[in-house]
Amino acid sequence: MPVKVNLNARQQHILWATVRHYIATAEPVGSKALVEEYNLTFSPATIRNAMGYLEKAGLLYQPHTSAGRIPSDSGYRIYVDQLISPATALAQQVEQQLSDRLSREGRSLESLLRGAVQILATLSGYVALITTPQSSTATLRHLQLILVDPDRAMLIAVLDSYETKSVLIELPKVADAEAPDTETLEREIQILSNFLNHQLRGKSLLELATMDWQDLDREFERYADFLSTLLRELTGLSQAATTTQIFISGVSEVLRHPEFSELHQFQAIVHLLEDEQDQLWPLMWSQRGGEPGDRRVSIRIGAENPLEPMRSCALVSTTYRRGSVPVGSVGMLGPTRMAYEQAIATVEAAADYLSEALS
Repeated sequence: MPVKVNLNARQQHILWATVRHYIATAEPVGSKALVEEYNLTFSPATIRNAMGYLEKAGLLYQPHTSAGRIPSDSGYRIYVDQLISPATALAQQVEQQLSDRLSREGRSLESLLRGAVQILATLSGYVALITTPQSSTATLRHLQLILVDPDRAMLIAVLDSYETKSVLIELPKVADAEAPDTETLEREIQILSNFLNHQLRGKSLLELATMDWQDLDREFERYADFLSTLLRELTGLSQAATTTQIFISGVSEVLRHPEFSELHQFQAIVHLLEDEQDQLWPLMWSQRGGEPGDRRVSIRIGAENPLEPMRSCALVSTTYRRGSVPVGSVGMLGPTRMAYEQAIATVEAAADYLSEALS
């Protein structure tokens, strides 16, 4: 979820330096350390004032009264969305490493994925995850939207196997003065049903993940986000019928991060990775809304993760493709104190490599 805080250039620079320091050291940082470490031209007093503002904005906090400050989940979100640039050179190096160390000739797909996930864990120092390609070829035969109440509609999908699936979806919110009456809503929903059937009939559930509804005619503009949500729900319908394996490497890597030094935290992560992959897979597959439009990866930070064991973690993931259709996911799981530039570059490079291998 995007964090809306207006920061000036000085505040952005100090937030960037604070996050970088904490990622590198796992230690709270004060104004004096920032001046010495990053050769900042601001005085310690100016930095303290800026850090105080960032704390009031919820982007930094003090773990102890006498300690320096560390980033909050919201601080990391600003850092990821606004303050870092793609590590293009690193991505090229990772893809070259995969290409050099994994000969595709004579290898089964499983051995290729196992080799790739081991290399990613070694390169990153985090838990690496790669899902097997989806084999579901279910296609959409018919779709119907039914208004349940002014705030919700039921999506009913009939697949080519005549299997029927349904899900409730929240309708887009409008100002009370502009809220359409029930009759108008029902008419709009029927028009949307006709529109969707024309656009989607005969497409596989996996193909739907590549569609974008942001460029719609004016009459459908307010439904753009709703339609994007609907597509995510539709692609999710294929999950139950598809057996997906997740190759995982680097579990022992989490032990070297102080965030997981307590046994119960480590055990919770291991239990999730080994016994609850059915809960983990949808998080890797789903592309979160609210990310910068040109970013291929989905990044879930701390409390943005719905699963309790992951509330102190960050998950960076993206999909790899067969042709133009997403069929699997590559992910990186580590502490929220993650080197995000490197993780993003590594995940994207691995996805590019696997997409090329599948094609």
